[in-house]
Amino acid sequence: MAEQDHVELVDPDGTASGVALVSQAHAAPGLLHRAYSVQLVDGEGRLLLQQRAAAKRRFAGLWSNSTCGHPAPGTTLADAARVRVREELGVDVEGLVEVGAFQYSAPDAVSGHVEREHDHVLVARFDGAFSPDPDEVQDLRWVTRAEAADLVAAGETTPWFAQVLALASPEVPARG
Repeated sequence: MAEQDHVELVDPDGTASGVALVSQAHAAPGLLHRAYSVQLVDGEGRLLLQQRAAAKRRFAGLWSNSTCGHPAPGTTLADAARVRVREELGVDVEGLVEVGAFQYSAPDAVSGHVEREHDHVLVARFDGAFSPDPDEVQDLRWVTRAEAADLVAAGETTPWFAQVLALASPEVPARG
């Protein structure tokens, strides 16, 4: 999503309240807007983590959930997430299940931007190979929940990832 694209603003209850440019939503102190975080889980219950590319505008180089983004106003979470998984990871994923949502606010000291999001967590099972976009993804790795927690404790993850980890369950039904 480009800085001139629109995001959906939400109130503290997560109800749509307007639209803003991505650049406006991420300017300090940040505008509360809708986002999603996708967590892919393999058949062994491992989580796919993405190390964000150095070119990312916010929180570059940190480890995070499989992919994330902002649905355009009027776009469903699942549709937006499927498109983003295809763009970043080069695969098609089905069976995304929303497992919860949370709100957070986090400034990025490097860029000066602020994430202030109502983040919906979507989980799906995926067992396959990836073809990541190097402009988006620096590295990918399958990890256990314990390894993911160690990365959080070491300060190597995005500010939202600990909450995604808390909501994402490894028990995702296999695709039918």
